[in-house]
Amino acid sequence: IPQDPMDFEWSYWIEWGRERILWLLAGHLLVSQVSRLLVEKYKPWCLMVYGMAACWLLLGVKGFAVILFHATISFAVAQFQLSLLTWLCSLILLFTLRIPAVEEAKRKWYDTENEYYLLLFTVSVRCLFCTSFSLEYCWHGPAQKSSHSFLWMLAYVFYYPTFHNGPLLNFDEFSKQMRRQEAFSLKTNLSILIMGIIRIFFWWCLAELMIHLMYIHALYSSAPPLEAASYWALGGLALAQVLFFYVKYLVLYGVPALLLQMDGLKPPALPCCVSLMHSFTKMWRSFDVGLHRFLVRYIYVPMGGSQSSLLGTLFSTALTFAFVSYWHGGQSYLWYWGALNWLGVITENGVKRILSVSLIQELI
Repeated sequence: IPQDPMDFEWSYWIEWGRERILWLLAGHLLVSQVSRLLVEKYKPWCLMVYGMAACWLLLGVKGFAVILFHATISFAVAQFQLSLLTWLCSLILLFTLRIPAVEEAKRKWYDTENEYYLLLFTVSVRCLFCTSFSLEYCWHGPAQKSSHSFLWMLAYVFYYPTFHNGPLLNFDEFSKQMRRQEAFSLKTNLSILIMGIIRIFFWWCLAELMIHLMYIHALYSSAPPLEAASYWALGGLALAQVLFFYVKYLVLYGVPALLLQMDGLKPPALPCCVSLMHSFTKMWRSFDVGLHRFLVRYIYVPMGGSQSSLLGTLFSTALTFAFVSYWHGGQSYLWYWGALNWLGVITENGVKRILSVSLIQELI
């Protein structure tokens, strides 16, 4: 049965996974387990060297140089220990990815469009990692600077399981867990690996069944079937699409999460099933947990968050969604998407505040 070709993200990552990325992840697993067994103390540096080699192999010397350049610039700006300056640097680096002349120059480095997109996706995710490290650097005192060296930044930025597509792990979590030396059991790790592979294989089979039998994305890309469908059918299509999105990210985040476990790290929780969701707030908290933690720690809370006035809360929430929209690409439809999510979240929180008033509770 021919598959629905309209979901670019799934087709793209599955193709790259089969060609090279899965093999490079298997290589990371081997290096990780050997280093944990023999040289636990030097594990971060072994994994750093492997990540750099994998980046060089997959993105070429120019792609490797771009990521190293971003990390170096971010580290240099962080030396001023000004959060605002760090954020300005991060936004400028993200902006450079969308300059047409720069895009064209990078496209010429590669033979295919897919290779260029791999660099684009990787650098976009690396920007978040550079931002996380730089802000942690700004917030820590001189006594803790040794744990925030440029070498640690490279170990974090070039950590391969999260390299191309995430999930996002904040630097403070990464460094604490990577430094922790604990008892290593090859037998325990092997059982975790086998069970993890079985689960991921099941999710992959389910996603492939959906994309070969349901043609959700093909229907969405054509106006006549949507115009002819009833409201119930449209609702079913919308639910089917978000369910596929959920299963897709169980696979795309499940593979790196398994490798994080094998490295002795605690990965962000995998997406929660969208059928269990009934609120915008819960959706943002529990679908992409790593991104949510990043947004809360580095944008929402520093801007005042829920502890500030009503206007302050509205502003910090708006700024958070504005960054999400900009980071995803900044196209007009993404700004609409971000604005609608912002409205959904503030409406929910507004209703919760009203319902928490004692008079309203008595009426209920």
